[in-house]
Amino acid sequence: MPGKKALIAAGVVVIIIVVVVVGVFLYKPKPVTKIVIGTTDKIVTLDPANAYDYLSCNIIMNVFDGLVRYKIGSTELEPGLAESWEISDDGKVYTFHLRQGIKFHDGSELTADVVKWSIERVIKLGGDPSFLLSSVVDKVEVVDKYTVKITLKYPFSAFLSVMAFTVAFPVSKESYPEDNFSDVAIGTGPFKVKEFKRDEYIILEKNPDYWDPERTPKVDYVVIKFYASATALKQALEAGEIDIAFRHLNPIDIANYVKENGTNFYIKEAVSPFIRYIVINTKTVPKEVRQAIANAINRTAIIENILLGQAIPLYSMVPVGMWSHIDAFKLKWGEGPNVTKVKELMAKLGYNETNKYKLELWYTPTHYGDTEKDIATLIAEQLEDTGVFDVTIKYAEWATFVDNIGKGVMPVFLLGWYPDYVDPDDYLFPFLHSSSSNYLGSFYNNSTVDDLLVQARTKTNTTERAKLYEQVQEILAEDCPYIPLFQGKQYVVFKKTIGGVRLDPTQNFYYFTLYIKSETTATALFLALPIRELLLKLSSLLLL
Repeated sequence: MPGKKALIAAGVVVIIIVVVVVGVFLYKPKPVTKIVIGTTDKIVTLDPANAYDYLSCNIIMNVFDGLVRYKIGSTELEPGLAESWEISDDGKVYTFHLRQGIKFHDGSELTADVVKWSIERVIKLGGDPSFLLSSVVDKVEVVDKYTVKITLKYPFSAFLSVMAFTVAFPVSKESYPEDNFSDVAIGTGPFKVKEFKRDEYIILEKNPDYWDPERTPKVDYVVIKFYASATALKQALEAGEIDIAFRHLNPIDIANYVKENGTNFYIKEAVSPFIRYIVINTKTVPKEVRQAIANAINRTAIIENILLGQAIPLYSMVPVGMWSHIDAFKLKWGEGPNVTKVKELMAKLGYNETNKYKLELWYTPTHYGDTEKDIATLIAEQLEDTGVFDVTIKYAEWATFVDNIGKGVMPVFLLGWYPDYVDPDDYLFPFLHSSSSNYLGSFYNNSTVDDLLVQARTKTNTTERAKLYEQVQEILAEDCPYIPLFQGKQYVVFKKTIGGVRLDPTQNFYYFTLYIKSETTATALFLALPIRELLLKLSSLLLL
């Protein structure tokens, strides 16, 4: 019946029109996704050859790759740019086999020649972290296009861990100068640097050609914004300017977010391998004064009164819970403070309540959060409460502060340490070996300690290494070039719409795991298809 068919056809046309109109209003192309992170930290440099502060290295971790890397959520190593490697029987030769076809962000290829050039560049430039390679690498050789051989000066049991740190990350020969540092940040990693305005923001863009699908970013952009204070950081979070607040909110704000966890924001807490300590220039400050400072410190007061319990006392440079750790300072001097011992030590040098020792205590105001001034002030009060110290507090912004360290202009200062690699060696060798202590401002030189540290590197048996490290910690407590204060906890606060936030035991904060949560709803066919495709499908139905 023609009339009935005409009515059916007309009805179908009406349905098509309704579907098209609704589809036009409801269909949206995939939006550009962006997550904004706020921090009070600062970037010093984005050159792996010179980066030796937390945020600089963390950005590099997300923009570059190493031959070796850490498994997500673990301190266990796994292949990175090198798909495999062999270690010689004497432990001195490492042969790495590179993945083929990997490109830098500038389009140049990763080859063994590039790896050799990158490592030699680090050693040649002599930047702050260069000793991690120069102290142990003897030579680097190209075996073939994708095979590189690294020969060490002596067997080093933690060498693979060093290769997982940013100083060993290959850089593009096409974009980096051989004889100078550079902030071009051309790596092979999951993100590319799109724009960097120092002390304001850095924009990281997803690398669509990244070689590892498991670590391909889940958002198009990650933006890191820099704030002048913890208060400003909190205000930005509350106002919705940022999605994540990471390093450093005030302890009182962290405590409140913990109480209200899940109400407006989520907060994550994790034990951190991050340590805080006092550095003392051994060239200008006598041993008895260093020991007296160690006996004047009240760690509990710092943690309870300023950090609101968001840390644990530390009596060694090796973190609590890490193998070989001993409470060396507590065993040597007690928990403290011991005013009697302070006066006894200072009296040996002729200092007393009428002839006080004048001391400069330095800190940096924002790099470790807004509490740093309070910590410095409390330590100064603890020293002066002994009656034999006259303390002047001074400060410098982070870039100047870092520059001052190597110059030795600060006799006593506060510093912190984030591990380059997760091994006791990284908490002792850089600080105490004469080849590297200058970089950290103590200028400590002890041939016995040098020998013990090198011996520990050559051992593969953990028990044997631990005994050597225990000896080193005992000497550390005697000589006091550094005075450990506390081991931190790490916190991150984020919007409830953000997923994939992790606090890894390595302290690395990975951006490629982050994503924006979306509501899952039942969706009609036309919401999943482009309009043109939908019309073609419906037209084909009319012809049936």
